[in-house]
Amino acid sequence: MIIDAEDAILGRMSSFVAKNLMKGESIEIVNAERAIITGNPVTAEKKYLARKSRGSPQHGPFYPTTPSLMVRRAIRGMLPYKKPKGREAFKKLRVYAGKPKEFDGKDVMRFAEKQKDVECRFIRIEELSRKLR
Repeated sequence: MIIDAEDAILGRMSSFVAKNLMKGESIEIVNAERAIITGNPVTAEKKYLARKSRGSPQHGPFYPTTPSLMVRRAIRGMLPYKKPKGREAFKKLRVYAGKPKEFDGKDVMRFAEKQKDVECRFIRIEELSRKLR
């Protein structure tokens, strides 16, 4: 299954992907940097900055700052990652920033069409990533 994350709410998309990964499907997400986090952008930025600064630089925990890895980490949080079945499911996930040429002409599911239109404030993963660096 190939999912286009453009304008998709990160949490809703992550839970959908996690459920399907646990069923044994292989999933590839394109345009990960175009996914959104709803709510006050300043609050979201503070939350991710607090996560990133937690712990020590040598021993972790290590939180990603690139858009594709941020989406991947959100999905990992919804899987039983510390158990073998969760790790196996997580290995079947591929996340890409942008849309690779290999997916041209293939059937891509636009996740934003499965959800309501966003009427509140939001921040894109791309913008959040730039502010975290």
